[in-house]
Amino acid sequence: MKRIITSLICLLMFASFAFATGQGDGTSAAKGGEVEVLHWWTSGGEAAAVAVLKQLLEAEGYTWKDFAVAGGGGDNAMTVLKSRALAGNPPAAAQVKGPQIQLWGDEGVLTNLNDVAKAEDWDNLLPKVVADVMKYKGNYVAVPVNVHRINWMWCNPAVFKKAGATIPKTWEEFEAAAKKIKAAGLIPVAWGGQPWQEATVFEIIVAGVGGTDFYKKALVDADVNTLKSATMVKVFKTLRMVLQYIDPGAPNRDWNLATSMVINGEAGMQFMGDWAKGEFTAAKKAPDKDYIAATAPQTSKQFIFNIDSFIMFNVADKDKNAQKAMARLIVQPKFQEVFNINKGSIPVRLGMSEEPFDIPARLAMKDFVATSKSGDLVPSMAHEMAVMPDIKGAMVDTVTNFCNSDMSAEDAAAQLASAVAAVK
Repeated sequence: MKRIITSLICLLMFASFAFATGQGDGTSAAKGGEVEVLHWWTSGGEAAAVAVLKQLLEAEGYTWKDFAVAGGGGDNAMTVLKSRALAGNPPAAAQVKGPQIQLWGDEGVLTNLNDVAKAEDWDNLLPKVVADVMKYKGNYVAVPVNVHRINWMWCNPAVFKKAGATIPKTWEEFEAAAKKIKAAGLIPVAWGGQPWQEATVFEIIVAGVGGTDFYKKALVDADVNTLKSATMVKVFKTLRMVLQYIDPGAPNRDWNLATSMVINGEAGMQFMGDWAKGEFTAAKKAPDKDYIAATAPQTSKQFIFNIDSFIMFNVADKDKNAQKAMARLIVQPKFQEVFNINKGSIPVRLGMSEEPFDIPARLAMKDFVATSKSGDLVPSMAHEMAVMPDIKGAMVDTVTNFCNSDMSAEDAAAQLASAVAAVK
């Protein structure tokens, strides 16, 4: 607890320093008003993607005030956002997603975007599963930006060729390939030893080992009996096996640095959402040539999704037009195309042409529609789409403890069930 409090104090001090020194400030407000945007898109591919929205907004005469908070998979940004909101000084827009949108709606601090949604026909342009997440008590309070697929495995074909290994489709095949890559003197798995990254691999294994129904019961319904089941023990055993093939430098490594290991041929594979593709794109790497985007073992018929979105706070009258312009531009085709090509994700807007998108994106677009019909489209727990923050926290803490100790799979499943039961 002392460590958590100390970390929180440090983050708040950093936020105060940033504002005192003007860090993240844009230019002075234009006639059309200003939007201050809190987000955590700071890596190469992400920064290029968010710059697109900034340029479109500024082209209409508005001012973009950037407030990027790096690290923690968004956890650091949420800490800063809460401190701003408590001080009565929230930004105009903040990157928030999933069930947390409802929690912010409960606070009564979000603005109503129904006029923009009606003018732009969002109810018909957005999939219902997406639109429902963006609404609070039937009113739009958030804007969806994109759809990410979580269950990707990014592979360097040159590493596999050197090791004489085959890209795996099952967890048994994964272990066989990892052994060969390790024997060739390379790192089998590029790993970022941060809680959210560990939880990402965990939920991918849950989907692959347990299947869709098990995933839903465990990570969406948070059913205690499912969490302590024999299948969950098998999940943790599989995770322990994967951990045997990471390198000593993994602790606290940022995800984009792990992706660079695959890009540079230091490592064979990385399990990460499709924002990783933005790093390959920024490095001018071509799919199916310089890298292979494959679904993670045993998840080819599943789609674990994460939707990036912005909630919009109540702002001064002089900035309302700028805020509404940002909301409008996000869903329009030009931004959806250019942003998602840069980010590695797929459009949230229906009816977009597949033509400008690469091979992995086209596969994701096809599978997104197919799994929404088959029932295999499931929300990400690790990326805050599936459960409320307290339950997610209990799950992630257990996975982190397991990854950083010699805890048995049996004890991990029992601890997972107990931790979730305590906060339900």
